Amino acid sequence: MDKVQRMARENGVVIFSKSTCCLCYAVSILFQDLGVIPYVHEIDHDPEGKETEKALMRMGCNAMVPAVFIGGKLVGSTNEVMSLHLKGSLIQLIKPYMPN
Repeated sequence: MDKVQRMARENGVVIFSKSTCCLCYAVSILFQDLGVIPYVHEIDHDPEGKETEKALMRMGCNAMVPAVFIGGKLVGSTNEVMSLHLKGSLIQLIKPYMPN
């Protein structure tokens, strides 16, 4: 869990992903289209990936991937990110991580 929390703290927008997950890719592209380059951690390419998955579940991730953190806080998965985007709230959350 420490590794997950450290990555979330050290990077503005973090997506825990799997390389074969199309929803992970879609969420990553959404952030890029909004002007933020997320830090994407592919847990299926991480030797400690199983531990990372367990840590994400303990932190409250309903869906394993994508698990999105903004400003060190767990936002959730695709549903939560898209809901925020449709309400217009996502931009406010990511504004501090957008290039000037």
